[in-house]
Amino acid sequence: MKSLPFLAIFWLFLSCHSPQKPTNVLLIMVDDMGYGDMGLSGNPILKTPILDSLARKGTQFSHFYVSSVCAPTRASLLTGRYHQRTGVRSVTNGFETMNPNETTLAEILKANGYRTGIFGKWHLGEYYPSLPNAQGFDEFIGFRTGHTDDYFDPTLLHNGKPENYQGYITDVLTDEALKFMGSSQNPFFCYLPYNAPHTPLQVDSQWFQPYLDQGLEDREARVYGMMANIDHNMGRMIRELKNKGILEHTLVIFISDNGPINGWRVPQEEMRFNAGLRDQKFTIYEGGIRTQNIWLWPDQIQRKPQIFNQIAAHIDVLPTVLEVLDISLPDSLKIDGMSLIPTAKGKSDSHDSRLFFQNYSLETLREPAPFPGGIARKGNWKMVNGEALYDLSKDVGEKENLADEYPQIMSELREAYLTWYEDVHAEMGFFPRPIPVGYPESPTVEIKPHHGKATGNLQFLGKRGLEGEKTGSHPTGVDGDWIGNWQKSGDQITWEIEVVTEGKYEILANLRGKTGENSCKIKVLLNSEIYPVTLYEANDFENWQPIHFTYTPLRKGTYTLTIQLDAKDPQDWFEIESLILKLV
Repeated sequence: MKSLPFLAIFWLFLSCHSPQKPTNVLLIMVDDMGYGDMGLSGNPILKTPILDSLARKGTQFSHFYVSSVCAPTRASLLTGRYHQRTGVRSVTNGFETMNPNETTLAEILKANGYRTGIFGKWHLGEYYPSLPNAQGFDEFIGFRTGHTDDYFDPTLLHNGKPENYQGYITDVLTDEALKFMGSSQNPFFCYLPYNAPHTPLQVDSQWFQPYLDQGLEDREARVYGMMANIDHNMGRMIRELKNKGILEHTLVIFISDNGPINGWRVPQEEMRFNAGLRDQKFTIYEGGIRTQNIWLWPDQIQRKPQIFNQIAAHIDVLPTVLEVLDISLPDSLKIDGMSLIPTAKGKSDSHDSRLFFQNYSLETLREPAPFPGGIARKGNWKMVNGEALYDLSKDVGEKENLADEYPQIMSELREAYLTWYEDVHAEMGFFPRPIPVGYPESPTVEIKPHHGKATGNLQFLGKRGLEGEKTGSHPTGVDGDWIGNWQKSGDQITWEIEVVTEGKYEILANLRGKTGENSCKIKVLLNSEIYPVTLYEANDFENWQPIHFTYTPLRKGTYTLTIQLDAKDPQDWFEIESLILKLV
């Protein structure tokens, strides 16, 4: 089956909308969906009839880009800026936390009379004020982290407080989004970032069994089953909005946050179908950053199918939405994106002149360098890592390096990239900010292990595997991990914190384990201050419990906060899920 070059469907406004009928915005983002994970991409097995039917009526951009991983795309999507400017550089260890001073699309729309809500995955910070309700969203139902372990009957945060929900998580988030969209006379901005088809690959067998029956291995069948369920939810959402008379006044946008993940460093020939694109999530090749993109605005669109070759990206969503809504960009706001409306109207010739850049590599997170992990795009050309040049109009799989044949183009793109690289890191630098503690709006802060640095024998332990049951370790920790394997004196974990309110603080830990009386001793270190703690036999845990460590007065400023093992009996063991600082 012949695959389309790209399925970026764009239903845009071509006439002024009536001021009596304000336009709503529904922004849907799926997680880890590959470019090939839709029927119309040429996938010979996966069926997505709802998405395909929307796609057939729209306009296509052949090159729509996001970032290599989750959090960077989310930062660019909501700010219209390259994610490096926002302080977001990756997905864990603090590199996923957005600078709270950033101006989000939600904040702009809220200031213009919109009711704002997010339903699903935030992944731009776990601590106030880098939280949805502090970044322009009136309503938040979902989770702050990069993933969640329970897709059935999930416990989700509702404006910061945990609540239990019944059903499958994609269905639940759709239900809550529909309630939100139908509950107000004001125009709304509804951001629906599904966590599917991200791991753990949990979905009812009715969705993935048809793909197992066709001979697919379990992982791929589950991904396709999750996509089929997303397609189903898209259908019922469109139908319900239409039945309520809301759809005709709603701009609907559908994208993915990055390319597919087929496992760690899987050979190209073993990856699932991705329409010939090279590589996957975590990389800056087309398979990692090129994605589907659907825009729908019924009754005010051009229905004749079109394909545009101009470069478009996540940073363009904010300015495009604002132009559609006739809302001015704040004068003080510096963005990198551009409105796509002129292109959709055939009034833009930006294809040959626009430069677009990306930078991401796990190799350079802690030892910053422009390469590897850097690209520059202009026209049909793509520079990769300062050493390769591809003509994407002829080589979608990035197989033929033309750097030696076109040295001038190579040099131009490389130099432009290096200038951009220095510029985007000038505002925020390369490393995560300290964890803020003591805001009156959030007097209790639960600090997670993956935002600390562990030394000695310590291990970050957490659920691993396709369905979330397997336990394993991660070298630097990810959200949901706990810290264990305390073996010798000196084993420690350290966090950088910033106290924003002077006062007395209680320090506790969510801890479990079994210790003998007076035999397990630890230290809490705050800069040069040392607070000894003994874990007594009475603290015999099977489940996580908050255990008091100490009270201490703290002034405003930055601190190094360390938990260190001082002495331990060989029979003792304990694990820490989080450290808690409470302003009392």
